[in-house]
Amino acid sequence: MGRGRVQLKRIENKINRQVTFSKRRSGLLKKAHEISVLCDAEVAVIVFSAKGKLFEYATDSCMERILERYERYSYVERQAIGNDAEPTANWPLEHAKLKARVEILQKNQRNLMGENLDSLSLRELQHLEQQLDSGLKHIRSRKNQLMHESISELQKKDKALQEQNNLLAKKVKEREKAMAPQQQQEESSFNSASAVMVTQPGPALQHPLAAMGVPGYCREGAEEEEGGEAAMLQLHHRNGTMLPPWMLHHLSD
Repeated sequence: MGRGRVQLKRIENKINRQVTFSKRRSGLLKKAHEISVLCDAEVAVIVFSAKGKLFEYATDSCMERILERYERYSYVERQAIGNDAEPTANWPLEHAKLKARVEILQKNQRNLMGENLDSLSLRELQHLEQQLDSGLKHIRSRKNQLMHESISELQKKDKALQEQNNLLAKKVKEREKAMAPQQQQEESSFNSASAVMVTQPGPALQHPLAAMGVPGYCREGAEEEEGGEAAMLQLHHRNGTMLPPWMLHHLSD
């Protein structure tokens, strides 16, 4: 006697319902894998148990890419159909899609930061590693480009400063060359004035007796020693005073 047709309705027995869920879920995921391999199709299956546990399958573990493709297709299909319905009628659906999209992006961000990696399979981890390597290559390329641009800018500034320095040095040399004749003229005038001061005779020193008006002593001094002594004795007799011996000795010398 063959097996009868199973009536599709909720299984009331909790244990039987859990066993049926486990068997049908495994079969569903197996069939999804088979159709993706045999027919080269992109398949994504998402199953939530009665307790809220998630079970999923995606071709090449690219659930995000398949969901993005689904969203693009749904958007194009809605645009083709037109906006016959009221805009407010689609708001709950759009909100749910955007919320799911935000959750996926947050999950990807945490994975890129090295967090929540326990739920990822080996293939997903390899894909994540490839994404990180690609991102690092782009970052290093941009960093090297900025460094080369900075070095080139510094070289241009250095060249401009060298040209400015050479121009200032040239101006200084031209200024020194223009002022050289004037300096030579000033030095020549100074040397001429010094020569005149050296050759001009200064005032003759007078003998002490000549300053006192003693005859026989002129401004140039006594020409003869005997005339000086005679004048000294004449002054001595005229004044009726005696000169100190040290003065006489000094005058005779």
